[in-house]
Amino acid sequence: MNTQLRRAAVAVAATAMAVSLAACGSAKEAGGNGSGGDDKKKDGPLTIGLLLPEDQTARYENFDKPLIEKRIKELCSDCEVSYVNAKEDASTQQQQMNSMITKKVDAIILDAVDAKSIAGSVTKADEAGIPVVAYDRLAEGPISAYTSFDNEQVGKVQGTALLEELGDKAEDGQIVMMNGSPTDPNAAMFKKGAKSVLDGKVKVGKSYDTTGWKPEEANKNMSGAIASLGKGNIVGVYSANDGMAGGIITALKSAGVDPLPPVTGQDAELAGVQRIVSGDQFMTVYKPFQPEAYAAAEMAVALARGEKPETETTVDSATTKDVPATLIEPIAVTVENLKDTVVKDGLYSVEEICTAKYAKACEKAGLK
Repeated sequence: MNTQLRRAAVAVAATAMAVSLAACGSAKEAGGNGSGGDDKKKDGPLTIGLLLPEDQTARYENFDKPLIEKRIKELCSDCEVSYVNAKEDASTQQQQMNSMITKKVDAIILDAVDAKSIAGSVTKADEAGIPVVAYDRLAEGPISAYTSFDNEQVGKVQGTALLEELGDKAEDGQIVMMNGSPTDPNAAMFKKGAKSVLDGKVKVGKSYDTTGWKPEEANKNMSGAIASLGKGNIVGVYSANDGMAGGIITALKSAGVDPLPPVTGQDAELAGVQRIVSGDQFMTVYKPFQPEAYAAAEMAVALARGEKPETETTVDSATTKDVPATLIEPIAVTVENLKDTVVKDGLYSVEEICTAKYAKACEKAGLK
């Protein structure tokens, strides 16, 4: 594999931020970007609101939530985390934001279901003096900080891996692009990054924006693409994440496509990793959750205390310029480097990956 695809995660920026470890009881109320805040001392522990977008993708409940909670407790032992999950409903998340504002939490970590529709609630929080850390997705409105992965680079990593795997076959057929949800700004960045690599190198026969990142939608769209293009003419599939890759692969198998074309993915979900071991899925993008989660926790605690988090860069959203940001580099994972990435980092153990169903494939892959 090209060494470009074996890049190390840039976790230093996320873990080296200077965050004061002063006692929570002497914290200042954060003033946000609006006029609602003040510099009064806050009595009692800080409360950090944590709003995650859905529970269908395994990462949020299994990794993001516990890691964020752990880091907040390390920084402030008597801080409280008020957690809610919107379950992919933008209206629900708006109500959850309003509830956090009513409770007068000291800061909010927000992973937006819909980056545009949540802007009004972000503005309300800002007016109430509650800073908002945009987590994983760049929410619109006056957010105070942002942490995510370099999302265009994610798409470039996926596109580069797919092209390298296709080799000369890139000229022999067409690929299908299964992009993420149109309400997720990250999806647009993944797509932009992928297209910057793929355009002019391979023909895109069909391209879809997948409602809600739902595997069943990807399955339906892939079935339509097969019917339209012909199963013998599809040489590869760009799938923006692992969940959709599962739906895509099911559609390919149902249509009798054999051998399967290379299918990309993202998130290094256990099911995706197992498909890579078995040969059904070509690659995934591993985004180490700890540095991103820790960065969000550190930013939120600093802002809740009335302090400015130290970051190395800034980003612009559609509504807000120069937002302090920490961006983490993604890592391409194929069967060749599974052992040196997700296993070595402790994301999954060999035992978790190599269940009875995958035992032989694991031996072939050198995992057992």
